[in-house]
Amino acid sequence: MPIDLTTTVDTVPSGAAFDRIARQYDEIFTHSAIGRAQRELVHRELLPVFARGSRILDLNCGTGEDAIHLASQGIEVVACDASPAMIDVCRRKHATTDVALPAKFLVCPNERLDRLSSFAPFDGALSNFGGLNCTSDLTAVRRMMEPLLSPGSAFFVCLAGRVCAWEIAWYALSGRWEKALRRVRPSGSVATIGGLNFRVHYPSVRQIAAAFAPSFRFHAWRGIGVALPPSWLEPFFYNRPRTVRCLQWLDRHIGAWPGFRGVADHVLLHFVREEQ
Repeated sequence: MPIDLTTTVDTVPSGAAFDRIARQYDEIFTHSAIGRAQRELVHRELLPVFARGSRILDLNCGTGEDAIHLASQGIEVVACDASPAMIDVCRRKHATTDVALPAKFLVCPNERLDRLSSFAPFDGALSNFGGLNCTSDLTAVRRMMEPLLSPGSAFFVCLAGRVCAWEIAWYALSGRWEKALRRVRPSGSVATIGGLNFRVHYPSVRQIAAAFAPSFRFHAWRGIGVALPPSWLEPFFYNRPRTVRCLQWLDRHIGAWPGFRGVADHVLLHFVREEQ
């Protein structure tokens, strides 16, 4: 998704910014060749773990693509997002499905996950494609998630990675070092969507694991977008579907390799809820 950096310090909650692009989000990312390829890689990791008939919490659900896909596999999903406009798109999309899929969509920011206690316990949870990058305090998210998930359940967290080889190389070749190194700044970066600015954080894998410990055991992780480029490069790959498929195949095979997974566009972490 094309996001421009700015030095403006006035920021708003990310939900307000995503309200402005909710109706265009699927066109920008979900239905793009790169977006589909990256999402398929995530689904390959989820489906062997989330059992048919289980109840899953989908945080930062965006336009509901993951929730609807999981529901189509017989998984009950409660999905939430901070953006009311995104949830409106979810509900409209859900209403057009051919069968009544077991999915419910709610407006709920990460800072108020305690509101979901009436739906607990869940058999697993997911936060896909950088929703938690918009949250400054992952420890607070962990505390609110603890009573929501059953012991032994899986929690998959996919965030934009701290070091993206594609992004660094692309911008460095044109001498745009501010953008090339935007993810490694300790304070994160300020992004602009729909004319509104919000702060994006890029914690390392070690920092993410520490934030969710000890109640969530760090089980495994891999890169999503090692060979595949970031979605903002979609215009360059728009007429190259075979190239995207080849890169997806390569990503699938090397994304979990040490040395490669750490330079991906996104990192997908698998946690397990410890016994209380």
